[in-house]
Amino acid sequence: MFTDTQLNKYAEVLIWGMKKARVKEFSKGDIVLLRTDKSALPLADRVFQKLLESGLNPVLRINLPEPLEKTFFTFASDEQISFKVPGDKELYSHLNGLISLLGPESLTHLKGIDPTRIGKLAVAKKYLRDILEQRENLGDFGWTLCLYPTQALANAAGLTLEEYAEQVIKAVYLDYNDPCKEWERVYNLAQKVKNWLNGLEVEYFHVLSENTDLKVYPGEMRQWLGVSGHNIPSFEIFLSPDYRYTEGVYFADQPSYRSGNVVRGVRLEFKDGQVIDVKAEEGEEFVRKQLEMDPGANRLGEFSLTDNRFSRISKFMAHTLYDENYGGESGNCHIAVGASYGDTYAGDPGELTSEKKEELGFNDSALHWDLVNTEAKIVYAYLKNKEKVTIYENGKFLVDSVSR
Repeated sequence: MFTDTQLNKYAEVLIWGMKKARVKEFSKGDIVLLRTDKSALPLADRVFQKLLESGLNPVLRINLPEPLEKTFFTFASDEQISFKVPGDKELYSHLNGLISLLGPESLTHLKGIDPTRIGKLAVAKKYLRDILEQRENLGDFGWTLCLYPTQALANAAGLTLEEYAEQVIKAVYLDYNDPCKEWERVYNLAQKVKNWLNGLEVEYFHVLSENTDLKVYPGEMRQWLGVSGHNIPSFEIFLSPDYRYTEGVYFADQPSYRSGNVVRGVRLEFKDGQVIDVKAEEGEEFVRKQLEMDPGANRLGEFSLTDNRFSRISKFMAHTLYDENYGGESGNCHIAVGASYGDTYAGDPGELTSEKKEELGFNDSALHWDLVNTEAKIVYAYLKNKEKVTIYENGKFLVDSVSR
């Protein structure tokens, strides 16, 4: 699937991403959690080796294989689902980095499981995510993740395994002599877009496509982020808005695989910052249960746009990591219901307490679910001075300083 050279390049890009994502530089002896699916072990071996050669201390964790995951959710009691593993809190409180290698060998193995049981595990593990967010806000932690091709992913996407792998190769720039150099170039181009967006005094954004008519209010003390090393690949430019003022209809034309379930044609209607109506062509009951996971699950946590001049992803990939970064003809917009990203706060991250988050309308939830729209769209920014600016059209940000 990948040549030895491509595996080495992939590992180098992942370590580039993890280091780029952390404010402070890594030092010898820092602890990096390497979390991998079983199928991605060939790549995990290369990453493990390079971490050791860098003087870092990798801690390897292999995710539950799909049959064991199904067994867990089938037979575990509520107490067992909520069980906190001794040592996890201590480990996460000392982590300096995290690299996750995703390679699911089944996408629908949990289809018959009650989604509320899956939600309970997410809620029970949220304390670990909170620890990492606090460490990241202090500049002590950086993370990235990637996708490893599997037959299950290829089948779900309607591609051969070779076609699927080719999309990964193109998306990560593994066909370049120096992929990290190319990522640096994209990083610098994306910075120009973020600088432009962050210079606008925006009251709200208005997203219009064939089936979407949504108003998103960025709120106070927000900044656009993206192409930061988090997620390989990542071409999206995003922010976490003030969830309290979201209004209108959002439609996800891309299917979404989540927790062993597939949903298609999700339509969400927002009023006063909350989802008040849910429709889906497939998996509607699952969507409803996800949005009932906790009080913040039915609110907006993220708003994102992808420029198709950055992304070489041109096919549906049956995985959010790639689908939320789809380039294609019209780029994409995606929203996430659930948790917001604290690093989109424009002030000192160390000041962003839970009280401050609530005051500014940053959403809090155990859920973070990206839903993707690839329809042709136009996005307007309505500025505080009453001016109307078109910021995105035909899959591109309308800023002159960006070109391939």
